[in-house]
Amino acid sequence: MSGDDGLRQRKTNGTAGVVTISEEGKKLDQKLDQHTSYEFGGPMGVFAIMTGFPVLMYYLWICLWFYDGQLVHPTSVDDIRPFLWRMWEHIRVDASPNLYAWKVYSGNIFFQLFLAWVMPGFMQEGLPVPSLGYKTLMYNCNALTSLYATMATAAVLHYNGIFRLTEIIDNYGHLMSVAMIWGFGVSFGMYFVAVATGTQMRMSGSFIYDVFMGASLNPRLGPVDLKMWAEVRIPWVIVFFLAVSGACKQYETLGYVTPNMAFMCLATWFYINACAKGEECIPQTWDMYHEKWGFMVIFWNLAGVPFSYVYSVVYMASHDSSKYQFSTPTYIALYTTLCTAYYIWDTAMAQKSHFKMQTQGIHTFRATFPQLPGNTVKNPTYIQTAHGNRLLTSGWWAWSRKPNYVADWIMSLTWGLVIGTATPIPYFYSVFFITVLVHRCGRDFERCAIKYGKDWERYCEVVPYKFIPYVY
Repeated sequence: MSGDDGLRQRKTNGTAGVVTISEEGKKLDQKLDQHTSYEFGGPMGVFAIMTGFPVLMYYLWICLWFYDGQLVHPTSVDDIRPFLWRMWEHIRVDASPNLYAWKVYSGNIFFQLFLAWVMPGFMQEGLPVPSLGYKTLMYNCNALTSLYATMATAAVLHYNGIFRLTEIIDNYGHLMSVAMIWGFGVSFGMYFVAVATGTQMRMSGSFIYDVFMGASLNPRLGPVDLKMWAEVRIPWVIVFFLAVSGACKQYETLGYVTPNMAFMCLATWFYINACAKGEECIPQTWDMYHEKWGFMVIFWNLAGVPFSYVYSVVYMASHDSSKYQFSTPTYIALYTTLCTAYYIWDTAMAQKSHFKMQTQGIHTFRATFPQLPGNTVKNPTYIQTAHGNRLLTSGWWAWSRKPNYVADWIMSLTWGLVIGTATPIPYFYSVFFITVLVHRCGRDFERCAIKYGKDWERYCEVVPYKFIPYVY
């Protein structure tokens, strides 16, 4: 039964194989839905992140675009002030939030919102949400149709000279500034909206900390779940089109596209298509089920991911191809590593999501391109917890508690390896990403220990390795 608010109350009594949450599990969920301690260093820590990360993004872009990818710094104490003024001048001139950038970035935001609102999709039920009385939310998963509508629109605009795709990479700095403004604006705006509508939850009482962590869990605009929309439609669409823009620029200037740039087009397409074709898996994730929609997620999706993950594209678009040429065997190894890691990541995510759907009584899964073999575990083994949930112990998940993290990180590493040793900056993605993954893994395991108790200890005995089998 579902209502106009998108909520559904799943009837589980008498339905074989469908998980029900025990009374003890509900008490533990209530505990997890309370603010008990600060993360990320508390208010001072999150303030440092909110101010420091935009500065770092500007610095790395300046080094790539203007200083041949070298990490520049003041040459003496007397040079500190002139150095800062030089950095500011680059931002003022080449990263100003000009009208062009506002039109392009904001146009994409509203276009993606429009597509999410009107395009046909696959209706997927999310996990029971404790704060909603264990009702579930329904999601219209139309990212795939929206993606191909976006690609077709971009192709028509480019072909007819209305909007040349090469302009995206040429205006990288300006677009990045507008993206940051959007990130801050939406983060603070959503905090005040949640407080005004009384939908805030798990609050700490610290204004800046609650803006960072978020106030609302499932904000919606009409039929669009804003958290899922921002996670899929904005960052990876921009990342993909930045790579395409770089390829177009190479083709116009060189007459061909290098294997390195083609690699980034393939790698970014893998990611955006996987997110779109498997969008129905996202409602089963911790991000949707537990994480609130605050600066930590909003800024990262609107600005952080698209403008700090593809530094290799920025470098290739602004430097001669002789600086990053490889031998044929090296290219084969690079492409093979990417495709292998993608296969493990894609199928591991699908295995976990399909298993969770099965625990809700859903056994028919969406078929979108490409459906890879091994994406569903037949006759899965699991640990039944006293909480009511089940912990998967077969498929890729028999070898590691986070096989998807390992594969995801390997893909991020290849996004730097595609440049070789020309500059260290494209490796920022993989270095930052592994830090995030290890921290997030610690957060997840801590919550699971509280939620499942001895059952979690039993699970850790069955699946002893956090990341790499027989290693860690």
